[in-house]
Amino acid sequence: MPAIKLFGRKWLAATDDLVYPGLFEIFIRTVWLLLIGTASVRYYQYTWNCRLGGDLVRVYLLGQVAFLVLTMLLMLIIVRQSAKGSIMETQARKYVEPLLTVKILLLLPEISWNILGSIWMFGGRVECSYDHYTITVVQALVLFDWILIGLTIFGLALMFDPLGSMGDKNLDSLAEHSKASHIWLRRFKFLWWMRKDESANETFQHFAGLISSLFRGTDLVPSDVVAGCILLRIRQKRETHELRRLNLLVRPACTTDASVIFSDTPSWMTLETAFHYIKLSTACYGWLFVLYKHLCTGCFHIIQNLTCCSCFRRKRTAINGDNCCYCYLAGVKFLSDVSVDDILYASFKNHLCEIPFCVVVDHKTSSIVIIARGSLSLRDIFTDFAADSDIFECEGLPPGSMAHRSMIIGARVILGQLKENKILEQAFNTYPQYNLVITGHSLGAGVGILLAFLLRPTYPNLKVYAFATPAGLLSRNVARITEEFVLTIGVGDDFVMRLGVDSIENLRTALLIALQACRLPKYRVVLNGLGYMLFGIPERDLSKTWSTCNVITTSSGQSPLLSERDAVRLEENNKYERDITKRRYSKVKLYTGGKILHITRIKPDGKQTEVKSKKERGKDTKYEMRWAQPEEFSELIVMPRMLLDHLPESIEEALETLMEQQSDLPYYFDP
Repeated sequence: MPAIKLFGRKWLAATDDLVYPGLFEIFIRTVWLLLIGTASVRYYQYTWNCRLGGDLVRVYLLGQVAFLVLTMLLMLIIVRQSAKGSIMETQARKYVEPLLTVKILLLLPEISWNILGSIWMFGGRVECSYDHYTITVVQALVLFDWILIGLTIFGLALMFDPLGSMGDKNLDSLAEHSKASHIWLRRFKFLWWMRKDESANETFQHFAGLISSLFRGTDLVPSDVVAGCILLRIRQKRETHELRRLNLLVRPACTTDASVIFSDTPSWMTLETAFHYIKLSTACYGWLFVLYKHLCTGCFHIIQNLTCCSCFRRKRTAINGDNCCYCYLAGVKFLSDVSVDDILYASFKNHLCEIPFCVVVDHKTSSIVIIARGSLSLRDIFTDFAADSDIFECEGLPPGSMAHRSMIIGARVILGQLKENKILEQAFNTYPQYNLVITGHSLGAGVGILLAFLLRPTYPNLKVYAFATPAGLLSRNVARITEEFVLTIGVGDDFVMRLGVDSIENLRTALLIALQACRLPKYRVVLNGLGYMLFGIPERDLSKTWSTCNVITTSSGQSPLLSERDAVRLEENNKYERDITKRRYSKVKLYTGGKILHITRIKPDGKQTEVKSKKERGKDTKYEMRWAQPEEFSELIVMPRMLLDHLPESIEEALETLMEQQSDLPYYFDP
C-alpha cells in the first residue's frame, strides 16, 4: 500500500509485495542457470563438430546465460528494495517502481531471443547428433524457457487492474462510482454459465455496487488485506490483554447445564431437537458432503443409494435438478437416514438467488420439514454477497421492514415452487397432525427464516431451526419478532454470524488503520502470520508490531490512541474515519434473526494441556452455552477458528458433546 504505478496506471500490487515472488523467481532462475550451465560445460566443445549451425547453438546458450544472470541480479536488487520500511513507508521503497519497469522491459528482448532460439533449434538450421551430444537437449531448454516466460506473463496478468487507469480524484463522486461498478459488472459477465439465470443481471449489479463502494479510494491491494487480517488478530489479542490487566474484561455468563439455559423457553427449544435438525440440514448438501466427510469410503456410501437410469423410470418422487443417477438424492438419503418414500419433493437447481431445498416427512418429530441448503457453489457466494437491504413486505410485519435482498428473492423462489407443486397441501392432507418445521445452515438458515415469514400466515405454528445464520439478514424490529419461532445456534468465532455489509465496511476501515499503525515490513507480517497459525502469537509481538501504541481501542472503526508526536499519523487515521460515512453502501444495519444460542469451548487447564497430545485435547473438548443478542455479532473479528466454526460438523459436534455433558451433571433429569 499504496498500489504500484507502472506505465501510467495502478496495479494490484504494492512496492513491498515483491519479496517472496522475487525470491521464488530467483530460485527458479538459479535452477535454470544450473541446467543451462551444465549443458554448456558438457556439450559446448561438441558444438564445433556440428554439421550445420554449431555457432547458433553457442550464441543461444551464451545469450540465455547472460539474460539469466542479468535478471537475477536485478531481482536481487528489487527484493532488497522491496523489503525496506514498514507498510506505509513508501518513500523507503521509491526505487522499486523504476527497477520493476526495467525488469518488465527486459522481458521483451528475452522473448525475442527465445523466438530466435526456437527458429534456430526447430527450423532445421542446426544439425548436431553424436553419441555425446544431441540437439534435443537444447530444444528442451528452449521449451522450458517458454514455460518460465509464461509464468512471468501470468504473474503480470494477476497484477493487472482494469480500474488502474482511473485517477485518484473524485473517487467518491457518483460518476466514478458508476464507472467502477460498470467495470466490476463487466468482469462478472465473463461468468457466462451464470448469465442465463433469471436474477443474474440484478445480482451482478448489486454485487458490483458493493465491491466498488467498499474499495474505491482505499488504494488497498490483495496482500494488504492478508497483512491487515494478521495485524487485526494481533490487535485483538493485545486489546484483550490490556482489558485483563485493567480488570475491565467482562466474560459473559455461560453454563453447561441445559436445564438452566432452557428453563424459560418453549418446549420445542431443546438440544436434542436441535441436534436432530442439524443432521437434516447437513444432509441437504448431498453427495459432495459425503465425499468430504468420508474421504475413503464416500463413493461406496453414494453408490449403494444411487437410483441407476432414473431418467428412464417412472418417477415416484418429485426430483428436480439432479443427474440421471440421482447422486444428490443419494447423499441426502445416506446423511439423513430418511427413506425415499418420505422425501416428498427435492429441488437441486442451483441458480443465482435460487438454492436447493428438500421437503421430507420426519416421523421422529412428527413434522413436515423444509430443508434449505447452505452455500456450496460460486452462485451461492454471489447470492450471499449481493447483500444490500431491501423492503421485505409480508403479512404481520411492520411497514418499512428490511431484509437481505438476495435472500428475499431466494425465499420467494422456494415459496413459488411449493405453491406450484402443492407440496405442503398434499403433505398435510396425508399427515394432518404433523407440524411444519424449516431448517437450514448458513445461507439456508437465512433463506429459511425469510421463508417462514412468508408461510406463517398459512401455518402460524411453524418453527425454524437455523444454524450459523448470517448477520446481515433482518432489520432490528423484524429480528425481535423472529425470537418467537426461530432458534438460531452458532458456535465459537463463526465469521458468517458476524458477516454483513456493515461489518465488512467496518473491517475495511480497521484494516486501513491497522496497516498505518504497523511498524513492521509486510513480508515480516506475512511470515509472522504463518508462525502464528502454527505456534500462536508470542507475547513480545503484541508490542513490537505497532508504532508507539500505548492503548489500542476496542472498536474496529476507531484508530489507536497515539502520542502527541504522532499527530500526522493520527490525522491520517481521522481522515479515514471522516470518509467512512461517504463510503457506506447499506443505509440500514441488518442483524441475525431468532433466539440466539451461542456455544463456546471451555478452555482447558494449562497444566493438563501440556501433558496431553493434540489428539487427546480434541477428544476432551468441552462446551458451554448462553443466550446472546444480535448486537453482539455486529463486528467481524479475526480468529484462528472463524472458518472451522462455521462448518456444519462443528455445530453437530458441539451439540452432541453438550448432550453428553448433561449426563455428567449431578441434577440432570432426562424425561
